[in-house]
Amino acid sequence: MNFQFKRFLPHIFVVLGFIVISLLYFNPVLSGKMIYQNDIKLYEGMAKQQNEHRQQTGEETYWTNSAYGGMPTYQMGAKFPHDYMDKLDKLIRFLPRPADYLFLYLLSFYILMLVMRVPWKYAVIGALAFGLSTYLIIIIGVGHNSKAHAIAYFPLVLSGIILTFQKRYFWGFILTAIAMGLEVQANHYQMTYYLGLAVVIMGIAYLVDAYKKKEIPHFFKSVGILIVAVTLGLATNATTLLSTAEYAKTSIRGEKLLQPKNTLGGAKSDGLSYDYITEYSYGKMESLNLVVPKLFGAGRASDLGNESALYTKYIELGASASEANYYAGVPLYWGEQPFVEAPPYLGVTVVFMALLGLLLVKGRLRWWLLGGMVLSLTLSWGKNFEGLTRFFIDFVPFYNKFRAVSSIQAILELLVPIAAVFGLYRFFNDKEDQKERLKKLYIASGILGGLCLLFYLFGGSLFDLRSSREASMAVGEQAPILKAIKEDRLHILKSDSLRSFLFIVGVAGILWLAFKKKLSENIAIVIIGLFVVLDLVGVDRRSVNEENFITEREYRQNFVATPADESILKDDGYFRVLDQFRGFNNSHTSYFFNSLNGYSAVRPQRMEDMYEKIITGKIGMLNMLNVKYIIQENEGNMYAQRNPYVNGPAWFIDEIQLVPDYNAVYDALDDIDTKKTAVIRSAYQDEFASFTPKKDSVSSIELIKASPNAMSYTSTNTQDGFAVFSEAYYKNGWIATIDGEEAPIIETNYMLRGLKVPKGTHDIQFTFDPPVVKKGSMITLSSSILLVLIVFGGVFMSFRKKESQVTEEEA
Repeated sequence: MNFQFKRFLPHIFVVLGFIVISLLYFNPVLSGKMIYQNDIKLYEGMAKQQNEHRQQTGEETYWTNSAYGGMPTYQMGAKFPHDYMDKLDKLIRFLPRPADYLFLYLLSFYILMLVMRVPWKYAVIGALAFGLSTYLIIIIGVGHNSKAHAIAYFPLVLSGIILTFQKRYFWGFILTAIAMGLEVQANHYQMTYYLGLAVVIMGIAYLVDAYKKKEIPHFFKSVGILIVAVTLGLATNATTLLSTAEYAKTSIRGEKLLQPKNTLGGAKSDGLSYDYITEYSYGKMESLNLVVPKLFGAGRASDLGNESALYTKYIELGASASEANYYAGVPLYWGEQPFVEAPPYLGVTVVFMALLGLLLVKGRLRWWLLGGMVLSLTLSWGKNFEGLTRFFIDFVPFYNKFRAVSSIQAILELLVPIAAVFGLYRFFNDKEDQKERLKKLYIASGILGGLCLLFYLFGGSLFDLRSSREASMAVGEQAPILKAIKEDRLHILKSDSLRSFLFIVGVAGILWLAFKKKLSENIAIVIIGLFVVLDLVGVDRRSVNEENFITEREYRQNFVATPADESILKDDGYFRVLDQFRGFNNSHTSYFFNSLNGYSAVRPQRMEDMYEKIITGKIGMLNMLNVKYIIQENEGNMYAQRNPYVNGPAWFIDEIQLVPDYNAVYDALDDIDTKKTAVIRSAYQDEFASFTPKKDSVSSIELIKASPNAMSYTSTNTQDGFAVFSEAYYKNGWIATIDGEEAPIIETNYMLRGLKVPKGTHDIQFTFDPPVVKKGSMITLSSSILLVLIVFGGVFMSFRKKESQVTEEEA
């Protein structure tokens, strides 16, 4: 027993060290501060209504009326029954946010290295290289928490896969199932999809290797085990997966309802558009900022002080010192992406060791690392590598569901540190000829060091230092300003190129000294680890540091009602608000009101289409969507404009127009009075075969009670009528009843609900009770129980086997 404890003692200290590192980097959390994450602020605006409902009633609502005219909450932090993976995840991420994500990065990668049979001291360096990678820190800083969460579990998923291929089938199965469950629970399917692409590359390399070694049966046995394990891991998240799959069909990532006018019987448009997918495409030359952080400038406005060329130029042009300081803080980024928060720096120390690793490592490890790196990098170029990108969009399943292709570099963030660890480990432990190892050290140093030195000496000649968006500044009055900006860009380019060169010299020098036995291996590893930390943290803290943290009170100032908000809040009626001052994609309005605005990467397709009409001035759309107030701008200030023509929550109409398809419905809305006429697709014509809607002067529908997942009305009409309800149509989950009898909900006016209402006075109820949640919850519960039984059963059998072996030895 003592031996076992001593064996685990280094790992215990390592884990404790990871806790300390995570808390030190994000040390303001120890004093009660919180990191300001813009995306989380936007999410909080979206989720306020469902969170309040949960707090007030103790029940979960899977629908919100606060955003985009109404939508499911499946991708807004909904709490599903039997989500035990969520409980396990919270147990692992016990540190205060965001230190929990950094801890998870470090721990997960450390486990991967141990599984790959790397000694713990090398594994620590790998964990630091992965966890402190600038991109992974940046996404925490801006609030891409689910992305960080999913990436953090990448190494754990790989650990299970590799264990299985190492013929440790049971533990490989268990770890893969649990890791996959945690990965999916993180709820960033784009990152999980990219991990899947990397695993495919890995699988190809392993298959070729198995063929060469005549181990094909073992390969397919491992694949079979992994398929079952992954399926079980997915099943523990069945509710999330099924509900997301259901909703995705109606979102901007699903099939388009409106087809191009020139489409004649062709395939329907599905997924995101090419331009939207590739809007954030990494430039080919921009890839070099993986090793020189500010090669293409900084992602946000940078204060270079009164020594900058731009500051000096403004002074020369007659600006005061305060004016020059203000205008000199311009974004120095000159790549082709619309905007980046900061360069996705991998760490030149890490890339150098990774290059050494690719030179030293042989076999399947080299080929799946190299293959994954090349695929990740080339796909991140997007429209700048159009042939490959279009192939993946057109032919690779689900690739067209995701935007911001540059984010596939998350796979580089995973694979490069792996290669770096093996580069370092093989340098010290490879049985290869010593002269050959030294030669490869020189090659890696020459390639990467020479490149950085080239940028330092000739950067001004090699690069134009301006983006295509700045072409108009090259002539006229702005030309001197652009020239000064380019001087500042050249300055930071040269500064960071020299920085990277010196780090390469430092790491290469340590390795050379260790090779010559002038330093011990352990001392060399410690010094290299310090170099890695200094390299990465030095760049990380340019973007994420103590300045990103604020108090809870300061954070709450983001949700203070403006005078325009307060004027609307005086109205206690049921209505919607459109915020044109802040723009369509904002969640501030959703925090206070039922709104047409919102902030979501999976917003409803119908509302997206409706907004196209609204921005062209189709006021009738606002009327039927019950938009009573419009927040607008007046001389830089916002005010609430009341819409006197709003239709209200529900109304009886005079006539129904049946038209062939969605395009016809959409177009017809331009020409009707939505208070009098409803437009419906002819797919519903059987509902109106012998029905003509009628109403009289006393016909009315009154909203009695409204909550996110239930609406109650009372209707009065002396004749059979058709009522339009100003609530978003969603096929799956909404149930309508009239006096307790279920009634079919008819898709009306492209995005609203309609009901045939018999004459008389009636109680009308709408309730959102999605079957997908019930079905998914049963699968989740069953699979979770099965996984627990397998784990405990396997552990029990392992102990029984060991006891049997001990008994046999004693006998």
